[in-house]
Amino acid sequence: MAAYAAVTLLRPGTMLDALWVLNKAGHAQLASLGKGVGLGFAALSASLCAAAVGWFRRRYWGWVPGTTIIAINATGDFINGVRGEWLKGAIGVAIAGLLLFYMTRSGVRNFFRHG
Repeated sequence: MAAYAAVTLLRPGTMLDALWVLNKAGHAQLASLGKGVGLGFAALSASLCAAAVGWFRRRYWGWVPGTTIIAINATGDFINGVRGEWLKGAIGVAIAGLLLFYMTRSGVRNFFRHG
């Protein structure tokens, strides 16, 4: 999704823009920030890709950003809950919390250290 956002924000007006109908407000807010935000999404996409490579190769350097990304997502869900989207926020925090609980268990961490 980060790569999709990068492409559509850097090259607006293509047929790919049709998917933004699912989040018109988000697209309008991002597009108003200019094409620079597209570069940010491109960097994010490359970082996520690198983390995925490390994750699938069972490397600790893949586990660290994977766990960090889930923690950041949980924080965002918590903030959404506080801002009034309590059901969406609560579900997100619960799912991310369970993932973090699992991912930070010693057996899982060791699986990545010895991969």
